Amino acid sequence: MIKLYGVIGDPIVQSMSPVMQSQEFEKLDIEAHYHPFHILGKDLHDAVKGMKAIGVEGFNVTSPHKTTIMPFLDYIDPLAKVIGAVNTVVRINDEFHGYNTDGIGYIKALQADWKEDFKNEKALIIGAGGAAKAIFYTLLSKGMKNIDIGNRSVDKAKQLIDDCPYEGNSNAISLKEAEENLEQYQLIIQTTSIGMYPNLSESPLSLENIQQDAFVSDIIYNPFETALLKEAKERGAKTQNGLGMFVYQGALAFEKWTGQTPDANRMSEIVMKHLGGKLC
Repeated sequence: MIKLYGVIGDPIVQSMSPVMQSQEFEKLDIEAHYHPFHILGKDLHDAVKGMKAIGVEGFNVTSPHKTTIMPFLDYIDPLAKVIGAVNTVVRINDEFHGYNTDGIGYIKALQADWKEDFKNEKALIIGAGGAAKAIFYTLLSKGMKNIDIGNRSVDKAKQLIDDCPYEGNSNAISLKEAEENLEQYQLIIQTTSIGMYPNLSESPLSLENIQQDAFVSDIIYNPFETALLKEAKERGAKTQNGLGMFVYQGALAFEKWTGQTPDANRMSEIVMKHLGGKLC
């Protein structure tokens, strides 16, 4: 019997998950279909009940439903609960269990592209939204201690730090302060939408004071190289776009659904092929 999986969001046409996940079901000889579901916010509760009724085995959750879906699930993983967002739902014993694989996916991408153990490095996270929260909380939960947050609203960055249940040494700073003190950081993580298509020339801050051997990570993958990453490369830093995070969070979801480990390199290649492997 063919099992049904999917992704829900509003809008959903832009999602790369269907092409990526469908390929892995086929390559691993799993009889399954992965479908994009366009769900409006007002219909979310009914949609979750309907998906359970028709036997959906699992699904991804994208904007704007990552937080609002939580009351409609039977169980929330502790990390997803403190992050306050779910991006992966798994059917277990006729219950829908919610997880957040964004932060763990980010860590796996960082380990693949930078270094396996970075707990003792000092990091700067740019932004204080949902993605920043998932990455910040997950890094702290895995033992990294020195993480500052730079944001246009320092109060919002401070609130993110104050609300975090994991212990760490973190400061909320303005983007100007971040620019002036970039030499302190071995890792810079850009989590905002600044530089995303079509605003390709925008950058959240100048990298004039960056360490030459720093690692700069931007969670945007469209374009593949943002203005921030271009500047970082010009200044001698190593760089990473958001494709790895997207692929690994999807791979973790796939593993939770099926118990099988998909090929992350193959998943990355099909997304790049679908996007054209260029600025778009």
